[in-house]
Amino acid sequence: MRPVLWLYSTLAWAAQPLLRRKLRRRAQAEPGYAQHVPERFGHYDSAPRVPQPGEPPLVWIHAASLGETRAAAILLTALRARWPTVRVLLTHGTATGRAEGAKLLQPGDLQAWLPWDTPGAVQRFVRHFRPQLGLLMETEVWPNLVAVCRAQGVPLVLANARLNATSLRKAQRLSWLSRPAYAGLAAVWAQTEADAQRLRSLGAPVQAVVGNLKFDVQPNAQQLAQGRTWRARQGRPVVLLASTREGEEALWLQALQTLQPQEPLNKEPKTALSLTQQAQAAIKKQAWQAVQWLLVPRHPQRFDEVAQQLQSAGLSVARRSQWVDGPASQADVWLGDSLGEMPLYYALADVALLGGSFAPLGGQNLIEAAACACPVVLGPHTFNFAQAAEDACASGAAQRVADMAQAVRAALAWVHDEAALAQARQQAQQFAQSHQGAAQAMVEAMAQWLDGGFEDQKGLKPRSEEHTS
Repeated sequence: MRPVLWLYSTLAWAAQPLLRRKLRRRAQAEPGYAQHVPERFGHYDSAPRVPQPGEPPLVWIHAASLGETRAAAILLTALRARWPTVRVLLTHGTATGRAEGAKLLQPGDLQAWLPWDTPGAVQRFVRHFRPQLGLLMETEVWPNLVAVCRAQGVPLVLANARLNATSLRKAQRLSWLSRPAYAGLAAVWAQTEADAQRLRSLGAPVQAVVGNLKFDVQPNAQQLAQGRTWRARQGRPVVLLASTREGEEALWLQALQTLQPQEPLNKEPKTALSLTQQAQAAIKKQAWQAVQWLLVPRHPQRFDEVAQQLQSAGLSVARRSQWVDGPASQADVWLGDSLGEMPLYYALADVALLGGSFAPLGGQNLIEAAACACPVVLGPHTFNFAQAAEDACASGAAQRVADMAQAVRAALAWVHDEAALAQARQQAQQFAQSHQGAAQAMVEAMAQWLDGGFEDQKGLKPRSEEHTS
């Protein structure tokens, strides 16, 4: 083992008690973190998998969190279409990711936590499951994981790969550790050429630029139909705050409190000083009456917290979990406190404000909104989807603003201009459809391993024996 990797491994081993404590804390809000904890350290209840002659290959897909798991679902559909008998091992890092991944399993598939990145845990993981091919979704490159897989002949690919400028700078500061990890991958399939260039600068073997898997999403047709039906019942437009992160709800409340009567609420701009207190109150009331607000937090553990925050602000709240035959039109705010229903929420909305983009968090997935024909208002922070955000704005499917106050104004302007809104809806759907094809490209690239029986590929020899260190 290289001295640098030995030092990293020692620190990772020493940090295990901190990981256990973190899992206990997180389990208080999300019980899933308390389940199968030994798997985090490479210990399993079942006996090690013993591959049988002629059995279908086991393809391992690591999808750390909810977003990566949804992207993995798209790839998995294409994978099963090409090789119907393939078996899958899904690993995750978050409770929401694992819960979503469980919905994707078929008979014979397996699921586990990705082990903590110590040599022992990773070696036990690989010996236990014996995957024939590993796919890491988007960003999850761990030094020991790469080193052990390479030593044991498991081709490890970074799929749907992305790397923003901030992450590149961090990796470059730790190049003594990051460069061998990226260089040890069997292949990298990048989302954009910019991602590919940044990954190559770290020594990653970028094989192709294939686009973003999330463009291949097919929104749930039943949810789309239900959302559109409910939207048709409304007497006013619906504006969605989609996948909000901590602090963004407060920014939104503040933006509404400071709203001034510029367009679209008043066609003749006036200065704040010229307004009486009564006029300002009327304008703020109009902001509530002009549209129906729908708010969907990104993380389920925040549902109750956000509901309390809204109620403390004096707002009436109708929670999705309590809807009987659609949302209550008399509530100030509809709260989407459910998982797996974003197509329903996007179909219910006329316009969406993208969560994670109004705080320096990189933005959530705007592609799903476009696929549901829902135009999007973006804040300044979209580095997680930089190219998609730029392309969406260029196509007319989205518009960018400087802050939450401008976002509220932009949304109100959009929903009160029927022609502009109809055009934006059409452009959003066209934007999503024009970028599809990544899943099929990745499946074709997998054929070099799954069709060829795992001969020597990219310097990786067939696994003839187990190695330990």
